[in-house]
Amino acid sequence: MTASTSRDHAPAEGQRHELKRVMGPGLLLLFIVGDILGAGVYAVTGRLAGQVGGIAWLPFLVAFAVATLTAYSYLELVTKFPQAAGAALYAHKAFGVHFVTFLVAFTVVCSGITSASTSSNLLANNLLLGLNNIWEDVPTTSGWAMAIALAFMILLAAINLRGVGESVKFNIVLTLIEMAALAIVIVIGFVVISRGDGDFDRVTVFESPDDKGLFLAVTIATTIAFFAMVGFEDSVNMVEETREPERIFPRVMLTGLGIAALIYMLVAVSVVVVIPPGDIAAPTNPDAGILIDVVKLGAPDLPIDDFFPFMTVFAVANTALINMLMASRLIYGMARQQVLPPALGTVLAGRRTPWAAIAFTTVLALGLIVAVVKLSDKTIGDADKGTEVSVVSALSGTTALLLLAVFTIVNIACLVLRKDPGDGSSFKAPIVVPVLGALFCAYLLGPWARLEADQVQYVIAGILLLVGIVLWGITRIFYKPEGGHFADIEHMDIDPTDDPR
Repeated sequence: MTASTSRDHAPAEGQRHELKRVMGPGLLLLFIVGDILGAGVYAVTGRLAGQVGGIAWLPFLVAFAVATLTAYSYLELVTKFPQAAGAALYAHKAFGVHFVTFLVAFTVVCSGITSASTSSNLLANNLLLGLNNIWEDVPTTSGWAMAIALAFMILLAAINLRGVGESVKFNIVLTLIEMAALAIVIVIGFVVISRGDGDFDRVTVFESPDDKGLFLAVTIATTIAFFAMVGFEDSVNMVEETREPERIFPRVMLTGLGIAALIYMLVAVSVVVVIPPGDIAAPTNPDAGILIDVVKLGAPDLPIDDFFPFMTVFAVANTALINMLMASRLIYGMARQQVLPPALGTVLAGRRTPWAAIAFTTVLALGLIVAVVKLSDKTIGDADKGTEVSVVSALSGTTALLLLAVFTIVNIACLVLRKDPGDGSSFKAPIVVPVLGALFCAYLLGPWARLEADQVQYVIAGILLLVGIVLWGITRIFYKPEGGHFADIEHMDIDPTDDPR
């Protein structure tokens, strides 16, 4: 998840920020694909394969279909209202209720924090595995993984404080590393099939560890897979930096979604043909992802597994950084408009970075990581099957839960705003698309779409949102901004380095 923070220059007083339109279809496509790929496929592939067996590619396909419905709504709204404030802007224009607008914006912030926390835990576990390949005495316990995850989050805060503008070219480099790592997995899968060591017939076999029916098992697996499909919505924050967005955005966003879905399905096929059925549900390290097992089992005579964990580290590190950048900038923007306490909009002298917002989001992430790791340590080994809590599944699932709620609102907002024709040149989705998008996203929000252990996701999301609601209430009581709250929501994600104060 990303928020656009680059600016050409500080505007003169009274002028709005104008961004340089530097992105054509090629750069935008790489940005979208890279933002979707991220940490998701490493985090969820093994877990959803454990729920449905050989048809692990199907939940990715269903998640792609649901995401595409919502993408159509985003495309209609972003071409109608080409500002970078995203879902919060659409909710504000559709409903005009300050609390709803705030709740959508803060939910996006929380999803960034939970996504970054997921990435930091994946990074920690993969880094430990990589180091253990070099030095066998390196410990890989949950305590060490938590320490590295916390240290990484603090490092992100330091980078954020130094002042990191978003670089599309840097994102492209990391995207290519991500795609190279996934290409290795896919190639290994097809090599195993070609030499007759894999069972390709398994890709049509449905297996449920809890004897669930096909529909329910695929529903649960789709909810797990949805974390891997998010990221496409962040591209709306690049609309003011894209040339001819009305023409370019629709085909590029849908193409990016399709490429990501195809890669995911091929990765899922590689997992089920390389790894024996009984081992899919029990990977070597659940919080490091199952793709490492594919590399080890599929290419045992090659030294690929020695450096593959480090490729994963690069892939997920960028996801964490851009999510924490987005979260801190949105907190900063809401504080500037006195939707949250203005103290959270304080900038660091000299660097002009939003230190208070960075500190706030980092503390939330650190507390979240510690709490979920402690909860996981407490439940692992529980004799009652299905009640164990995985750190990565709890955090990734909470991210999907929060964004499914946002997507439901966006689809409804698309329907409400149909009465606004815009300038007549905007993209328009068939009326059935936002209707189905809202229904499917709302359906995947329900407890029936989660395992028993995953019900903790509601608690995590509720606590995070409660923190925001308390701060919002305090702000409403003690601060009365001129012009009202969210008076300039079209430019809420302001770059703090342009702060004229």
